[in-house]
Order: sequence, then C-alpha cells, then structure tokens
Amino acid sequence: MPDDRVYNVLFLCTGNSARSILAEVLLNQGGKGRFKAYSAGSFPKGEVNPHAIRLLETLKLPTDGLRSKSWDEFAKPGAPPLDFIITVCDNAAGEICPIWPGKPVTAHWGIPDPAAAEGSDAEIAAAFATAARQLRARIDLFLNLPLASIDRMTIQNRLKDIQAKASQSDNGAA
Repeated sequence: MPDDRVYNVLFLCTGNSARSILAEVLLNQGGKGRFKAYSAGSFPKGEVNPHAIRLLETLKLPTDGLRSKSWDEFAKPGAPPLDFIITVCDNAAGEICPIWPGKPVTAHWGIPDPAAAEGSDAEIAAAFATAARQLRARIDLFLNLPLASIDRMTIQNRLKDIQAKASQSDNGAA
C-alpha cells in the first residue's frame, strides 16, 4: 500500500536567514509533495540572506514567500503538526527549544554557516553553494528512508546516521 501521508519537517537555525531557508526549499523541491518543509530560528534575523536568495534563483528554485521567522510560530496552537525537527546549526542544536506538540523526531545536521563567510562575492557564493550541496546530500538520504515501514526509534537512528555519513563525505571532499 503506498504511503500517501505528507510529513511536516521544520528546519531550525539561530537566524533563519540562510541554512534553514535553503533546507526548506531543497526539501520542498526534492520531496515532491511527500514532505512539507518549513524553517524558523530561535533569534530570526528578520530577513532572508540575499546570497541565499541569489543561489536559489541560480538553481531555478522558488523564493516566493520565504521569510525569516521565529520558531515560536510552530509551537503555538494552530501551527502545522510537525513530524520532524532538524537543526542545521550548532547554536540552535544547543539551545533550549520550545515543547513541540506531538513529540516530533529530532535530529541535528550541522552545516557551517555560509552567512559567516568572508571574502569576495565569488568566495561567499561558493560558501553558500557548499552549504546547499551538503544540505542536499542529507536531504537525499532522508528522502530515501522508508518512513512508513520503520519505527520511530529506527527513524531517529537513521537521521543521526545521515549526519555521520554526510559529515564523513563533507570532510573527504574538503
């Protein structure tokens, strides 16, 4: 029997201006309707990083409606029920998060912050492209999990494995 369920995924980062935004768009694009991705931050910057927008436009991915927002939006009544919460920055992973309704599966996929990159426009663009490539590798592994046929603990372990495998690949490519 096919799994027609749509899984809601929230990507968290401190500023919600770059990595979590990229992850939101990449999962929405790659998930092909099986996933609905959102992003938020503990201390949102209030705007999406222009380098993130530029990269998404270069990749011909949608940017309409993207905004930097607080994770509080997803912890209040009426928020979409979350199946997964994935932190993409080390700061957000260490912060005390709200109590999420429904006890979603959580994971940490640390990605270096491209918004912290310095140098020429080309060097900054390269940092954003690297972050997007790393996120896409993790998301591709996530998309291949047989979510409907494995239990919560197995899913949790597989999400941790994704970070470990992807980190090894990231380091090998550097």
